[in-house]
Amino acid sequence: MSPFTGSAARTTRWEHLRVDLADGVATVTLARPDRLNALTFGAYADLRDLLAELSRERAVRALVLAGEGRGFCSGGDVEEIIGATLSLDTAQLLDFNRMTGQVVRAVRECPFPVVAAVHGVAAGAGAVLALAADFRVADPSARFAFLFTRVGLSGGDMGAAYLLPRVVGLGHATRLLMLGEPVRAPEAERIGLISALAEEGGADEAARALARRLADGPALAYAQTKALLTAELDMPLAAAVELDAATQALLMNGEDYAEFHAAFTEKRPPKWRGR
Repeated sequence: MSPFTGSAARTTRWEHLRVDLADGVATVTLARPDRLNALTFGAYADLRDLLAELSRERAVRALVLAGEGRGFCSGGDVEEIIGATLSLDTAQLLDFNRMTGQVVRAVRECPFPVVAAVHGVAAGAGAVLALAADFRVADPSARFAFLFTRVGLSGGDMGAAYLLPRVVGLGHATRLLMLGEPVRAPEAERIGLISALAEEGGADEAARALARRLADGPALAYAQTKALLTAELDMPLAAAVELDAATQALLMNGEDYAEFHAAFTEKRPPKWRGR
């Protein structure tokens, strides 16, 4: 994401999200607890635009995506999304579905790690948002459900058919996307859908601790690792190792690489600067 901006002012208020930034860690909270943080047209657009702004500003080194109240996110709001889309024409529906995909791309392409803190339900689009994150920290109450076929739509929504097989394998992905059955935390951990299982009620705290660890680390190295993980998913080996070589050559000319050597020599922890 380019750091260069136009003349528009930075957004200072987000209607559908709560955004906190402290010492390089952004916490973005879906804030409709009375509706299990169900997403609206505006919530999708806010997530897309917020991630773009944070990516340009370069003040964020890690981001926590969380949900307020009893669950992470129950997916698209039945009335405000599903009911409303019944009256849209094909061009409008294509615009909407492209926007939801842009949110997933923004999560995957932002230059900082994203940690999803999952408790309670992560269903439909909520499950895909968690899936798109780099890490999923869940407490034992978490349950994931890719419900798209249950409303008569393809299970491959928002990039789910691309991402899920790469996380849990084709067999598990086929079952989850075809049948839409819920996967509770113990099974999610077993099949690799979650990165870490927290204590009861502790997903938010564990996710913040992981984000803090990431924010205190070599930010440029993390950004490039994330970029390579995404870019190399569909590359042949020859192209991947060439991209790795070019990336490492650039990082070896950076300040953090030299700082590691200095810290090792002086027997002290490195002071990472993300450069």
